[in-house]
Amino acid sequence: MNRVAVIVPTLRRPDGLADALASLMAQQGVADVLGEIVVVDNDREPSARAVAERFQGQAFPVVYVHEPTVGVASARNAGLAATEAPLIAFLDDDEIASPGWLAALLATQASTGADVVFGPIRGRAPEAAADVRPYLEAFFGRAGPASDTLIDHPFGCGNSLMERATALPGPAPFEVRWDQSGGEDDALFAALSARGGRYGWSAAAWVDEVAPAHRANLGYALSRAFAYGQSPSQAAWAKRDMAGVVKWMAVGALQLAGWGLVALPLTLLRRPGRARALDRAVRGLGKILWMPGLEPRFYGASELQRLDRAGT
Repeated sequence: MNRVAVIVPTLRRPDGLADALASLMAQQGVADVLGEIVVVDNDREPSARAVAERFQGQAFPVVYVHEPTVGVASARNAGLAATEAPLIAFLDDDEIASPGWLAALLATQASTGADVVFGPIRGRAPEAAADVRPYLEAFFGRAGPASDTLIDHPFGCGNSLMERATALPGPAPFEVRWDQSGGEDDALFAALSARGGRYGWSAAAWVDEVAPAHRANLGYALSRAFAYGQSPSQAAWAKRDMAGVVKWMAVGALQLAGWGLVALPLTLLRRPGRARALDRAVRGLGKILWMPGLEPRFYGASELQRLDRAGT
């Protein structure tokens, strides 16, 4: 019974994709329910085909899809179009699933009835500078409750399991206007929350997320922190809640001022604590500078440019 498919979007990360697929082939306890692993090659040219084909004929079927429209939402939608499975798991191409990952997500979904289930992530940044590595590994990680439970807020798509009928309605549930900046999952979950959707946490569904070299640095993490800071102000604006916008901008101003004062001497002295203080200050700045057009771009053409600069 092919109850679940795993979708792995990828963009020019052959080594990361190979590690992700190897971890999926080693999944335990899901032989009777895992119908296919869908690899979505989101490069303009089909650069991931050889890696995907290397894993075909192994423990689980691999479906290769080339989506040349470069963007995170387009890639996720293309993966969904390639499978009819009623349950959809997402694993990113920089994530390595533990052997019991998918079985744990499925068990939690069955016990909680959640529309979306998330699992913990252990961040790894082996190529980062030693003084900022602890911050970066925490930044790329994800923590949650010690046991399976319903939770009151969503996380990102990576390391998740979704009920297709309720969480992923329609042929293209991810809005392509978020292709370049990301946030397609935030929009998806905001709509699900408005419909009364429920979220679950699977404490045993561990993955490791290995930050690639061009992301394992303080500048990249702070730009992501700025974008995260924009989210509450943008959400209030989307609801035309002007009082909420003003509130979050005021919160951001206080956050920027307070943490900025902490971050300044730590940065001048290059103390390890500067990264966390800068993170909080930058999130405050994001709450102030939330306006459309100011969103950093992490995906699509911008990611290709970063990869080109990195020589990959």
